[in-house]
Amino acid sequence: MSRIALLVSFAALLQLGTAQEKNPGYTDTPVLPDGFRVHDANRPRPKVVDPGPAQKEPGKAPKDATVLFDGSNLDAWQGRKGAAKWKLVDGAMEVTKTGDIRTKQEFGDCQLHIEWMAPPPKGHSQGRGNSGVFFFGRYEVQVLDSYNNPTYADGQAAALYGQKPPLVNATRPPGQWNVYDIVFIAPRFHDDGSVKSRARVTVIHNGIAVQLDEELLGATSHKSLPKYRAHGPKGPIKLQDHGNPMRFRNIWVRPINLDRPKPESK
Repeated sequence: MSRIALLVSFAALLQLGTAQEKNPGYTDTPVLPDGFRVHDANRPRPKVVDPGPAQKEPGKAPKDATVLFDGSNLDAWQGRKGAAKWKLVDGAMEVTKTGDIRTKQEFGDCQLHIEWMAPPPKGHSQGRGNSGVFFFGRYEVQVLDSYNNPTYADGQAAALYGQKPPLVNATRPPGQWNVYDIVFIAPRFHDDGSVKSRARVTVIHNGIAVQLDEELLGATSHKSLPKYRAHGPKGPIKLQDHGNPMRFRNIWVRPINLDRPKPESK
């Protein structure tokens, strides 16, 4: 290839990169039931809302909660092959490019509290401050540095990844703690494996409701339509290693019992 051709190709790549940075997303992915494409480049981004100052110290878990991480150890977690290898830093756990970690214990319907912090800005869109919270190891609430970082709407912080953007963008700047309080209601399946009821998710991000009893269309996927595959009533909670040194702290979970007693017939 001639020198001129190389320069032209390089210029084209730069132009493409600039265009993707200004309007990240896709225009060739499958269409969701709401009419937008998966990771749609043209889907309106949620408006930005200032959630107020971050809490310096983590709060206390409720008395009936199972504490998954209090800053002292990773005993409640495991890696893909053995022990969790993320490191402990200042009362938090930090991603170390050693793979995803997941809870040893499994949970069904539950309330999860988790706090996360993005590192100093590096990269853009999905390459900046990326992680995720997965229920049953497959249903994701996205974690991303969405502070002054445009990306496709269904991939920003607090999105149900690839399915539903948050109502607003309540992300705090890198170096400050973000808080998720998530209520997850697991899907139910018939004996033949068909879906009896879909999973439902509510997300409070830094005290602001950003997902309200939203139905999941299926397990999280990238650039494709989600689908359900039958599974048991409980599963692990997974934290994603996407290569960025994200930090997490103050993680606890409370099982939710939806089997309320029925009134006696008269």
